[in-house]
Amino acid sequence: MGSRFRVKLAARRLQAGGVVAYPTEAVYGLGCDPLNHAAFARLLALKQRPDAKGVILIAADEAQLAPFMAPLPAAMAATVRDSWPGPVTWIVPARDGVPPWLTGGRDSIAVRVTAHPLAAALCRVFGGALVSTSANRSGGRPARTALRVRQIFADELDDIVVGPLGGLARPTTIRDARTGALIRP
Repeated sequence: MGSRFRVKLAARRLQAGGVVAYPTEAVYGLGCDPLNHAAFARLLALKQRPDAKGVILIAADEAQLAPFMAPLPAAMAATVRDSWPGPVTWIVPARDGVPPWLTGGRDSIAVRVTAHPLAAALCRVFGGALVSTSANRSGGRPARTALRVRQIFADELDDIVVGPLGGLARPTTIRDARTGALIRP
């Protein structure tokens, strides 16, 4: 099956409340519709991860993140935009009304405009930002191949988009946009 067809199929499954694995810049990610609480709860249960941590949202462009981000001051927005699309996740102020399951109850949210072509295509076909967390059980090593995703999750996922990783050896950098602090190198 062609990658375009696989992306469309995976996007349909996400729209129906599914949890899907897909390649990102450094590891396979697990994703779901960020506004579907049942899908989000299922993703956390699969990972065996507590819900207080908050998650990263990825998108094909900044417009897909706009419903989740508060308007940024001009200098902060310029700094963030200069790194996108790319492997930098930013912690930014969350827009009022963003579900607390996405923020871990904080006033901020972690967001990235991905440069990975399959992950970006999945966001475009899905029609918005996706939750993106590493494909592993909590505390385990993130999967770097589709085979490893299958070994970890067997048939618990609704789909796996198979493709190459983006070439990074380590997960993306995380920075705080308000302070400039490096959270994860």
